Amino acid sequence: MAAAVTFGVSPCFGISSKPKPKPRLRVKPERLVGDDLSVYSSDMVSMNGGAGSAMGEKEKKGSVLDGGNGSLNLKPMTEKKLVKQRVVSEELEVLWDDGYGTNTVKDYLNAAKDVIKPDGGPPRWFCPLDCGRPIKDSPVLLFLPGLDGVGMGLILHHKALGKVFKVQCLHIPVQDRTPFEGLVKLVEETIRHEHASRPNSPIYLVGDSFGGCLALAVAARNPTIDLVMILVNPATSFGRSQLQPLFPILESVPNELHVAIPYLLSFVMGDPMKMATVGIEHRLSPMQKMEQLSSNLTAMLPLLSGMANIMPKETLTWKLKLLKSASAYANSRLHAVKAEVLVLASDKDNMLPSQDEAERLKNSLSNCIIRRFKDNGHTLLLEESLNLLTIIKGTCKYRHSRKRDFISDFLPPSMSEFRYAFDVVAGYMRFASSAAMFSTMEDGKIVQGLAGVPNEGPVLLVGYHMLMGLELSCLVEAFLREKKIMVRGIAHPELFWGKMQSSSNEFGFSDWVKVMGALPVNAKYLFKALSTNSHVLLYPGGAREALHYKGEEYKLFWPDQPEFVRMAARFGATIVPFGTVGEDDIAELVLDYNDWMKIPVINERIKESIQDGIRIRDETKGEVANQQLFIPGMLPKIPGRFYYLFGKPIKLKGREDLLKNREETNELYLQVKSEVEQCIDYLLKKREEDPYRSIIDRTIYGALYSSADQAPTFKP
Repeated sequence: MAAAVTFGVSPCFGISSKPKPKPRLRVKPERLVGDDLSVYSSDMVSMNGGAGSAMGEKEKKGSVLDGGNGSLNLKPMTEKKLVKQRVVSEELEVLWDDGYGTNTVKDYLNAAKDVIKPDGGPPRWFCPLDCGRPIKDSPVLLFLPGLDGVGMGLILHHKALGKVFKVQCLHIPVQDRTPFEGLVKLVEETIRHEHASRPNSPIYLVGDSFGGCLALAVAARNPTIDLVMILVNPATSFGRSQLQPLFPILESVPNELHVAIPYLLSFVMGDPMKMATVGIEHRLSPMQKMEQLSSNLTAMLPLLSGMANIMPKETLTWKLKLLKSASAYANSRLHAVKAEVLVLASDKDNMLPSQDEAERLKNSLSNCIIRRFKDNGHTLLLEESLNLLTIIKGTCKYRHSRKRDFISDFLPPSMSEFRYAFDVVAGYMRFASSAAMFSTMEDGKIVQGLAGVPNEGPVLLVGYHMLMGLELSCLVEAFLREKKIMVRGIAHPELFWGKMQSSSNEFGFSDWVKVMGALPVNAKYLFKALSTNSHVLLYPGGAREALHYKGEEYKLFWPDQPEFVRMAARFGATIVPFGTVGEDDIAELVLDYNDWMKIPVINERIKESIQDGIRIRDETKGEVANQQLFIPGMLPKIPGRFYYLFGKPIKLKGREDLLKNREETNELYLQVKSEVEQCIDYLLKKREEDPYRSIIDRTIYGALYSSADQAPTFKP
């Protein structure tokens, strides 16, 4: 019921029985916009194939690297032909404008005023003009609204979603009395038509509250169609709603008092403070944030009084009965749902027990994951949180075909994602480490910044993995900020398919890693990334370096297999060795794997976790191959600083001889390793000359001159 009382469409959208094109909306009562064929009935559509899966079991379990991050099974890759594949990033530039924050709840409420006129028309689909033109071959996304039926519940997300989806929103007129089964048939006919025209493309259903029941009902009736469903606080928990005893009272309220009911419900359903926070920049000072929040609240609250016109008493009574039947219908058919499902649940939902319902659906559905939002209310899509597209990307739900491809389906980060990721998610690390970047020009001169790293790919960045991968966020941010280059990091599969990606069910670190372009440790993905001229980040030491033991900081643990050199030579890539230092300035390692294993109970839990985890190495290949995954015990320090040095680029264009000459390959491999060690030694020595190595000195500098993260460093 996320939009039961707060809704809106464009002020220029007047609905009539014969829809006409308007400046802000494109409306088609019987067919999807952009299609030439009318919607097929359920009897006219043939069903082909089965529902697709985002990731096959083989890829989750078996198709991982043998020998570590830097040890690639190259043989099958060299036999493949180089085939130019379509990549979304060729159509969507890095740090593109997704428009998140430009529309607010005020726009939503203003737009609702033009939808209240009764037109006698049936439920219909429309495409908001804000969505714009999507990129080529974009999948269809159908938005199923809450009880309000307006269909503008995605107004905060229109521009972002419209760039990569063909967005269609369902509008149910205020006076419409179509029963639930009729709405199910309408949506069902639409997806069957779309499936008939594009049988290999997934169809996305975003169901908001009541729309969640509608989406589940349609999915249960069409198990062979490839559906990806995003359910936002689905109303399948209506029978357990803490407000259900009040609904009979709401129905009996006199007409003259009904005007206050939607106004009061709006405060129960959503958080006005979270609604008013939309669009406020995170980097603003607290005083500026308060000023904008006050202004937004002042503009928004008076508009709530007009909601009674959208939910008159008769309509409210009808829709409460509709919701009851929808919940019962969907719950009775959960066993038949085979689609991919992502449930978004608000912890502060005062309308429905959404948190508990998310867990129930996860246990009831065959292919379901959940993400919780602890600070949001029922109207999640209208409150300050994350862009819906960011959530779809971070949970690996975006794809163009039956199987997700981490290269061809990758959507580069937008500007709003860049700001949120590095101001909020990694904000403390960014402030505490104040990373200093250095690179080496072709003539061997070391300069501050990333000028020495080639702009044109393919480039393979090969370096040292600090404790817990602390250096990652600063490195990725630096390339985005300075060179507008997306670095694709090779990451452990636990971040994608293991317990780590779902341990808390909150949208967290493992999700942001995927938003920022991480790839599973897999030879085919490195192959594809280099074939598309990407900048790829590779740590041959992998987890062995990131989870090293006490006394092993800045020591390289590389396997003896130099396959990444041959892979780079295969594509004429440029290898850039680099070193990073600073972990000992941030934290002290006090409990490593050996220490944990001496503690009863804890050691058993670690063993169980390791046994259930995803392994990426052959256990017969020595110390590096047998690294166990665990969380080291660390003691924070007064932060120092992170330093990065990218060595002289090693160009492998024209070095196809390395594919067959194993001796030369080994020599180049050892050269890369030696240069990484030299970069580390250089930084350990030079950081002693940095007058602003301590966060205290940088903070004082920031107070006097500029921001602390722009403090000077040593001269190379």
